[in-house]
Amino acid sequence: MIIGLIPSRLNSKRLKQKPLLKIDGLSIIVHSYKRSKLSKKLDDVIVCTDDKRIIDEVHRHGGKAVITSKKHKNGTERIYEVAKKIKNAEFIIDIQGDQPLIDPNSIDKTIEFHKKNKHFDIVLPSMPIIEEPDNVSLVKNIFSGNRIIYFSREKTPYNYKNKKITYYKNLSVISFKPDALKKFYESKMGELEKIEGIELMRALELGMKIGTFVIRGSDFAVDINADLFRAINMMPKDKIRKLY
Repeated sequence: MIIGLIPSRLNSKRLKQKPLLKIDGLSIIVHSYKRSKLSKKLDDVIVCTDDKRIIDEVHRHGGKAVITSKKHKNGTERIYEVAKKIKNAEFIIDIQGDQPLIDPNSIDKTIEFHKKNKHFDIVLPSMPIIEEPDNVSLVKNIFSGNRIIYFSREKTPYNYKNKKITYYKNLSVISFKPDALKKFYESKMGELEKIEGIELMRALELGMKIGTFVIRGSDFAVDINADLFRAINMMPKDKIRKLY
C-alpha cells in the first residue's frame, strides 16, 4: 500500500489563508488533492490539516481530509500523525499542499524510483532551476550520483571555476519508508536544520540515506503573491487541469 499525505495549514505567514485561495475556480488545496488523485501509483490520498475550514473545503469537493494537532513544527511531523495509524504501508508520499500545478506523473516517477532503490530511506526528485537560483525560498539539492549529500537555501555548490553549472531544487514530493518517517518524527531538530531552516536536513544529520533523480517540469510552490499570479495565468492552459 502506498499512501499520499498532503500537509496543509491555514495560517501561512506570507499569503493569508493560502490553501483556500482560488485559482481557476478551485482552491489551491483542492487542486493539489485532485491532481495527486490522478497518480496511478497511489492507493489513497489524504489531506492532513489543523483547520476545519480546510477539512470542509476538501470534503466539499469529494476528497479525504483529517484533522491534526496545531503543535506540529513542520509538514513532515504533521503527516506522521496520520501515517502512524496506517498499517502495512510500503511508502508514505509527502505531497506539499501549496503546489496547485503538481504533475501526477512526477509522483509516479518518485514512487517507481524508490521501488527500484529501496536502500534509500527517503527519495525526492531534483528539478533544474531555470530562473532565480539566488531565491532563498528555493531549497537547493546538492547530490552526488543519486544520493543527496546536503540541502541549502544558498546557491550551492559554489562555482569556483566559473563553469556552466545547473542548480537543482526540491520538487516537494517526498517518498518515505515508514520507519524513516517515524525516526524523523521521534528525533530532535538538528543544528544544521535550525541554521538552514530546512526540515529534511534532520534526516541527513541522523545518517539517513536520501536518494534523488533529475526530473523536468514546471511545478512550483505558491509562496508569495507573484507565485499566485503565475499559477493563475498558467492554470487555464494546463493539460492536467482538463482532467478534473
